[in-house]
Amino acid sequence: MLCLEDEKWKELHGGYRIQYDASVALRSMQDGIDVWDELWNELHHQGDVGVASYAAVPQLVRIAGGAAYRDWNFYGLLATIEVERHRKGNPAIPSWLKADYDSALARASALALADMGLKTDSATTHAILSVLALAKGELKLGAMLSGLDASELDEWLEEKLAWTETYEE
Repeated sequence: MLCLEDEKWKELHGGYRIQYDASVALRSMQDGIDVWDELWNELHHQGDVGVASYAAVPQLVRIAGGAAYRDWNFYGLLATIEVERHRKGNPAIPSWLKADYDSALARASALALADMGLKTDSATTHAILSVLALAKGELKLGAMLSGLDASELDEWLEEKLAWTETYEE
C-alpha cells in the first residue's frame, strides 16, 4: 500500500485530471478531521477519476476500518470510484496498485456486512448495498444503486410495480 508519507502522491492525478496530493487530506482524516467534502470534490469530477482516486481507496478503508462508525460518505465515495474506474476514458488501475485496491474493496465489503447489522440511515444503507454489489463484481447493479436517489427509486417502483396501488409500507 502506498504509505501516506510517500512522495509518489504528489505525482498522482485526481478527478479534475490535474495533480492532487490526496495524502494531505487522508492524513487529516486519520487525525479525526472531516475532509469528506474535499475528497468528494478532488477524487472524482463528473465521472472522471484518476490514479489518486484509486490510491486513496486502500487508505480510506484502512482509516475507516478503525472507526466506530462509517457513514454514507465512506461507502458512497468508494462506490463512486469503483463505478467510475470502468468508465471509458478513465485510467486503468496501475499494476503497482491493483492488489492493494482489490484487497481494500474486499475489506470494504467485510466492513459493509458488519455495518449492515447496525442501525444506519437510509443513505448509508443505500451506499453499503452499492459497495456490496460492486465488491461481488456486480458492476451494473452497484452502479444503479450508487446512482439512484430516493425520488428516482420512488419513480422506478411506481412505474414498474405500481407501488402506491399495490404495496403497503
